[in-house]
Amino acid sequence: GQIIPERRFVEAINCQAYQYEMGDFPTEWEAWIRKKRKDPPTIEEILKNENYREEMKQKIKDVSEKDKLLQAKEYKEGLVAKPARTHVKGHASAPYFGKEEPSQDPTSTANTFQPGSWMPPRSGSSPNK
Repeated sequence: GQIIPERRFVEAINCQAYQYEMGDFPTEWEAWIRKKRKDPPTIEEILKNENYREEMKQKIKDVSEKDKLLQAKEYKEGLVAKPARTHVKGHASAPYFGKEEPSQDPTSTANTFQPGSWMPPRSGSSPNK
């Protein structure tokens, strides 16, 4: 009087069960084994889906190459600004980094804040020499 659930399995020809890794079988077979689909896949369906995936990979590659060329052209023409390079000084969680010199710019590191300070004009540039 018990209902025994259906068992689905695929026998690999060239490898043992312990050598199996995800992706060794087509995704259609994986879906059938995990009962995500009712009927097992046909060879034609697997080949059609593989061809579709290859076409999509090629189309994505072509589009990304066109996009790179378009960006390079826009950079040359000045339509788009190139991304700015960021200069990182120290780490945000470090309480101290680098030389401690007064700076005209305010600095903030972790829990400390150092306001900007007044810097006298350099003696070389002073008109009263």
